[in-house]
Amino acid sequence: MCACSAYGAARLEPRIREPWGEAPSKRIRPIPGANGTLGLQRNVTSAGSARSLRGGVHIASVGTALPKHSYDQEELLAAFMRVWGTQHHNPARVEQLHRAVQVGGRHLALPMEAYEELRGFGDANRAFIEVATEVGEAAVRNALDQAGLGPKDVDAIYFTTVTGVAAPSIDARLVNRLGLRPDVKRLPLFGLGCVAGVAGTARVFDYLRAWPDQVALLLSVELCSLTLQRADLSIPNLIASGLFGDGSAALVATGAQRATQGPRVLATQSRFYPNTEQVMGWDIGDSGFKIVLSADVPAMVDRHLRADVDAFLNAHGLDRSNIGTWVCHTGGPKVLAAFETSLELPDGALERSWTSLREVGNLSSASVLFVLADTLANAHPAPGSYGMMIAMGPGFCSEMVLLQW
Repeated sequence: MCACSAYGAARLEPRIREPWGEAPSKRIRPIPGANGTLGLQRNVTSAGSARSLRGGVHIASVGTALPKHSYDQEELLAAFMRVWGTQHHNPARVEQLHRAVQVGGRHLALPMEAYEELRGFGDANRAFIEVATEVGEAAVRNALDQAGLGPKDVDAIYFTTVTGVAAPSIDARLVNRLGLRPDVKRLPLFGLGCVAGVAGTARVFDYLRAWPDQVALLLSVELCSLTLQRADLSIPNLIASGLFGDGSAALVATGAQRATQGPRVLATQSRFYPNTEQVMGWDIGDSGFKIVLSADVPAMVDRHLRADVDAFLNAHGLDRSNIGTWVCHTGGPKVLAAFETSLELPDGALERSWTSLREVGNLSSASVLFVLADTLANAHPAPGSYGMMIAMGPGFCSEMVLLQW
């Protein structure tokens, strides 16, 4: 079951625009100068220089890690029914919502019985810091091993989460544990939620365009189970308690002047949809993170995604028929179905996303990276073929990354 389904239409010879936007004889290329300053290199015209520019940013590897506590959906549903079965006016509704999300099982940050001992946001967040550091380290080591790199090779680390807070941030806590260099550049990101796996990949791409001789790392850790609100019997919370799981993923990317493996990042696109703040997010209070999850999420996909994808691809001389591999966030059954319908995808195009949803649930920002890891390991897209990473999240917004194998 491969996400790289062919469309059958004659392939075009697409035009990929160089990021500098000018003809080669007129390009002015920013390059790192001494002491971190930017110099200007004019008239990049030699064949060797042109090849270096076209080499671009590559995704060298994606490593994943899951907490060791694993439960199938029936075990989890039984536990929730013990908590909510006597509180909810319609206990059958709890079961119905949990089965509708089509998740077969999930990994949890803590043993199931330990959640009853959490006495508020402080306890849950302390658990987040401890477990996030452990699974984050495991994901990074996995990714670096796959890329044939070590911690000392990392020049920049981007860290994203939306399920806990820490200062020093988790990336800072990993510097000593991993043995990263003391001059490593760190950028923790918070609040992007489900879109952050693609948004973080795009920001890593931006960084490596400026520093083509470097290695950058994106780390996502999401421990959604630690945000559970036991007193909240709202439909969004009941859905979230059945849908979201815990996990971590790390992406290693290399600049144009490094040895390369994996797909090349060709371009990225960000889209923000005005006045949609209440579609998805958190209502943060004394008890911690309370889910905001509107039923309008699939409608947002229907309303915006096709036009945004088409405009993005058209800007680079492509259309949807050129895309052989779709790497999409596992937002839930209705969201994935909306992706398939809106983009008119062939059968099986999102099979890896559906499989990830069934096996581990929605891991927020880490989910799309889990799908990408599966694609890199098992899909084997044809050399020269194109792929798209897509996610949507709080804002409400979307992020896209165009890939070429």
